[in-house]
Amino acid sequence: MLSAVARRRLKYVVAGSAVGTGALVYYNSATPIHHEPVSTRPPPPWTPPSRQEMLNRLKEEKEEFDLLIVGGGATGAGIAVDAATRGLKVALVERDDFASGTSSKSTKLVHGGVRYLEKAFWELDYEQYKLVREALHERRTFLTTAPYLSHMLPIMLPVYKWWKLPYYWAGCKAYDFLAGKENMESSYLMSKGKALDAFPMIKSDGLVGAVVYYDGQHNDSRMNMALIMTAVKHGATVANYTELTDLEKDKDGKITGAEVVDVLTGEKIRVKAKGVVNSTGPFCDELLALENPKDHKPIVAPSSGVHITLPNYYSPRRMGLLDAQTSDGRVIFFLPWQGNVIAGTTDSPSPVERDPKPGEEDVEWVLDEVRRYLSPDIMVRRGDVLSAWSGLRPLVRDPKAKSSQALVRNHLIHVSSSGLLTVAGGKWTTYRAMAEEAVDEAVKVFDLKPASGCLTRDVKLVGSDGWSQNMYIKLVQNFGVETEVAEHLAADYGDRAWTVLSYAAPTGLRWPLQGVRLNSSYPYIEAEVHYATQHEYAQTAIDFIARRSRLSFLNAGTALDVLPRVIQLMGDDLNWSTARRRAEWVKARDFLVSMGLPPSVDVQGELEAVKGRLGDAGPVRNWARWWLSPWHWARSISSPAGTPLAPAKTHHSRGLFSIEDLERVKRAFANAETTISRDEVGSLMKDMDLGVEGFELNDAFIDDALRAMGVRKDERIGFEQFWQVCVDLKTSAVAPSIQATIRNRIPVTKSGGGV
Repeated sequence: MLSAVARRRLKYVVAGSAVGTGALVYYNSATPIHHEPVSTRPPPPWTPPSRQEMLNRLKEEKEEFDLLIVGGGATGAGIAVDAATRGLKVALVERDDFASGTSSKSTKLVHGGVRYLEKAFWELDYEQYKLVREALHERRTFLTTAPYLSHMLPIMLPVYKWWKLPYYWAGCKAYDFLAGKENMESSYLMSKGKALDAFPMIKSDGLVGAVVYYDGQHNDSRMNMALIMTAVKHGATVANYTELTDLEKDKDGKITGAEVVDVLTGEKIRVKAKGVVNSTGPFCDELLALENPKDHKPIVAPSSGVHITLPNYYSPRRMGLLDAQTSDGRVIFFLPWQGNVIAGTTDSPSPVERDPKPGEEDVEWVLDEVRRYLSPDIMVRRGDVLSAWSGLRPLVRDPKAKSSQALVRNHLIHVSSSGLLTVAGGKWTTYRAMAEEAVDEAVKVFDLKPASGCLTRDVKLVGSDGWSQNMYIKLVQNFGVETEVAEHLAADYGDRAWTVLSYAAPTGLRWPLQGVRLNSSYPYIEAEVHYATQHEYAQTAIDFIARRSRLSFLNAGTALDVLPRVIQLMGDDLNWSTARRRAEWVKARDFLVSMGLPPSVDVQGELEAVKGRLGDAGPVRNWARWWLSPWHWARSISSPAGTPLAPAKTHHSRGLFSIEDLERVKRAFANAETTISRDEVGSLMKDMDLGVEGFELNDAFIDDALRAMGVRKDERIGFEQFWQVCVDLKTSAVAPSIQATIRNRIPVTKSGGGV
């Protein structure tokens, strides 16, 4: 028989084990992040209102917006999405470009902050703890609302002292546990051998093992753009390069609107609004000073974070590294991103400026830290730095803090006596929660009448509905682009990649058929420039090289190399004069200095050398690729027969389908679900003018083409399959180097580039 004391001890052990087991089960019950596309079909075409249409909306004197949001970064864009999806009438203005400040210059992580959790524990800081807890719960929402722009990333903490191994392991487990059911993957220990296998670049001398934990990673400026376009799709009015210059108040001193200026033309516009939201990040104090110039006290203490970009051989492609013990106690990340490696960041007080330049001292500090944990046989050279940038963190000022590092990146929401609602602080990961809280406060303060509560936990951002991890394969098969290009487009645009590729030009090569690269080292193509101007409000060359694409962050030198071509394409789309094209080159060249490029010793000399490649003034339009796009007709074919499907021309060129042919297809396919038999396909194709020379369009050829599409002989054919065969034939007819000698083969697009 057990004594009473023994029985009591046994109860404690059993109870403790039960609690521990329950906690472990709860922690391990996190569901995997897996995105199921709403539809596997290409999305219907959508062209957002132009910037000029947006400005015209702002000019409507009879209209009063519920909210006028100032600032187009992560916070402002998030608030716009939240408010618009609640049914509120929203306007957003940004004096520069969307994400032109802090929101494009982050560490690219979606994380709770292991460092903050450690501080919260040792300093018993509840604010730090709240920040980590909130961020960990938001992290999963972040990764599910825009799955194509964000993903999980394992991050290694190399350990060089035995006693730190259980310390780091316990910390990472606490990090996992705090995320609860919204955790991504479990952290785990690694032996020295496995750590070196996974990350062979790290220093092996003294290594005792490693701990690997999971956080998220994203493409920050593309995420910002997805938020902006989602707000637009839900009815918001947005305008970049539109600066707020004055606040309008009633006789009681309450804000009733604002005066904004179109920075590109100088035109002034008065905007009426029930409430104005200040979400300008590090520049919050400027608007607060405008609202109350006499008694304003700064609420933001900006801190500078410098990052550098290195070649991809510095890190594995699918694992990052965290150095928690730098020479001065700061934390440095070493992360694969967009095919290269980024390292950073510093953390030091900084003045507020639009394009802060990275200091050479900061760049050298990051390189020194990289040298400390990489293998001695890897020469870390200053010349390997492909790009360097400095971002301003909008840290909330704590009057008791003695240093920038002690500041908490939590957010605050403040409403002034005149009714200016300011949202300051926070971080990328918590943008959605900040927006929800801000709109809740705005509804209360400005007495707004939303149609619903907050919906943003479940709202998929533009590009998400038709995206899947395998979507890039359809892009390769349907457009004949390189696999690397297709993967890049799917990862940056989601299901909008179909629209991007509708602008793609033939390469003139046997493979790839379409998608002319801006530079052979990176997968960005010229079609993205057209898409940026027509669908994403890009107004300057800097907008494209820095934020619509990420070239200036990946390689400042390459960005300079492609700059003339970008200006030529944008100038053709936006009707730039010769003087404007040259001015764009000078401004972009100066901007690249803030990205680590050495200043020019002779700007005018460099301009003279490239001016012949900037293009001539005047628009150049090529609608061929739009009409060739196989999914463009997926929705329009269901409209009544006789509805015009193309501009009223008998035939555009050899690269376009005649109106008569389009009408034939439209009659054959009543809607996107209609299928037709093999015999009907043959009859329809023979009636069409496919413009293919050098062979007879007979049954054998049609059978070969359909077989290449994976269609069985007795299978009925849908619109998408039929149209793609026609597009292949038409593309073959216009591709410069595809002559009659190869036009009688199975279309290259469908054979993967081989014979």
